[in-house]
Amino acid sequence: MTDVIELLEHDHREVEQMFTEYEQATDPQERRTIADKIIIELVRHSEAEEQAVYPMIRNQIENGDTIVEHEIDEHSQAERLMKELDGMDPNLPEFGVLMQQLMTAIREHVEEEENVVFPQFRQTVSPEELDKLGKTVEALKKIVPTHPHPKAPDHPPFNALLAPGTALVDRVRDMLSGRGQQ
Repeated sequence: MTDVIELLEHDHREVEQMFTEYEQATDPQERRTIADKIIIELVRHSEAEEQAVYPMIRNQIENGDTIVEHEIDEHSQAERLMKELDGMDPNLPEFGVLMQQLMTAIREHVEEEENVVFPQFRQTVSPEELDKLGKTVEALKKIVPTHPHPKAPDHPPFNALLAPGTALVDRVRDMLSGRGQQ
């Protein structure tokens, strides 16, 4: 799968599946494990979008600046929720409340992207460019951070400059803790 829109929509389906798994889980530790996987995937997805996709949307579709700023603002709101959840005891009542807020925010964001932004983007970008961008996003997802960093830059070029160092620290933390490896 190389078309960037198909790739991002596939990511959306995977996250929705994880939301369903989270909602069906009853054991707090299982919920914690699933929440970690959700956070990892959402952070990787949003970082890749912000670094590779949003700059192109900004330049390729009408009102691109406004659309991208709105999308980044939604990412930032979700990132703040994920930061609160990151490492939180799943037995605390706030954990479930924050997860519900995160799931609602992400579902609304996905619906908007898939029904408004992506169709406009597909109309203005060639299939070859979408394939090339898909490969870029796939590569980025392997090297971007895995933990939320709401105070980190989310606009080029600073997000791309700082992400590799942050990602290295995140991946070492994950390796040492076992996070995301279940």
